Amino acid sequence: MSIISPSLICLDMCNLESQVRILEQAGINYLHVDILDGHFSPSMPLGLDTVRQLRAKTSLKFDCHVMTTEQDYFVDELLDIGVEQLIFHAETQPHIDGMINRIHSKGVKAGVALKPSTPLNVLDYVLEKCEVVLLMLINPGYAFVKGEQQVPYAERKIKELRDMIKSRNLDTKIELDGRISEKNIIDWGKTGLADIFVTGSTCLKRDDLLNSLRRLENL
Repeated sequence: MSIISPSLICLDMCNLESQVRILEQAGINYLHVDILDGHFSPSMPLGLDTVRQLRAKTSLKFDCHVMTTEQDYFVDELLDIGVEQLIFHAETQPHIDGMINRIHSKGVKAGVALKPSTPLNVLDYVLEKCEVVLLMLINPGYAFVKGEQQVPYAERKIKELRDMIKSRNLDTKIELDGRISEKNIIDWGKTGLADIFVTGSTCLKRDDLLNSLRRLENL
């Protein structure tokens, strides 16, 4: 089954606790937590203290995506907060293998994220160590730009990553992020190309969150 991981920054930021209760009511298990620094990704909607406070209020699994130029501080803080999965970007990490080891040493699942145009070959020697690989289907931080669409080569990249995983007989999950729609979940979820879908404003309505989530679960 596909996993739905609703994006925290697409929820009602003034009513996060009540929104999280709706996720729990809908049977959602994962919460996608984007950590941005305003530099690597030109937006910064969420602070670490908010994540820390929310951690104490829910048992949802925190699926964290670090989109920062300098990663060490944010990774250490998230590990201290207590998250279940931590994904960092290859483009700003000089020691990919070392960062995976650092995350694993705390008993947390580790993953690598790639921007749309980053080739898959950066994963060549670390794929076996990744519980998940996150593919960005739009350029990070530009979701607010009107007309920003998923890159036309998205499906080709997803298929090529799935082939890499299959050829090595791995259980690495593929997570997709960026303008995820119901059609994406049908096309790439039901065919087994992808495992985890980060869902946001494209298919979730803040004012009708419960029904939106139930509709996705029914897919």
